[in-house]
Amino acid sequence: MKAELVARVEQACEELAAAGQTVSFSAVARHVGIGRATLYRRPDLRALVDERRLRGRDARTLTGLAAELAQLRGSVEAIADRVRRHDELLRRITANDQAHRGRSGRGLAG
Repeated sequence: MKAELVARVEQACEELAAAGQTVSFSAVARHVGIGRATLYRRPDLRALVDERRLRGRDARTLTGLAAELAQLRGSVEAIADRVRRHDELLRRITANDQAHRGRSGRGLAG
């Protein structure tokens, strides 16, 4: 489902741009049939729309580059937050596994 939604958002961006329409969060959401909040909430979808919007402007100006850097920084921060959450989850799982092994005197498979 997630990959399908990404493909639909990419296609919507391409179709809007090809039709000479402004690629905006509202236009993409309408075109795909989802809420705008979904585009803003999911970093992968937001990055697709932001990237397409930047491509529509002259992204090689200082303002364009600053906007692109801000968007990339936001994407990297979202990824870093997800990695931190996964790392914490793995630490808890490992601690629980070690505690279980200590109580039972053997591993989970035993």
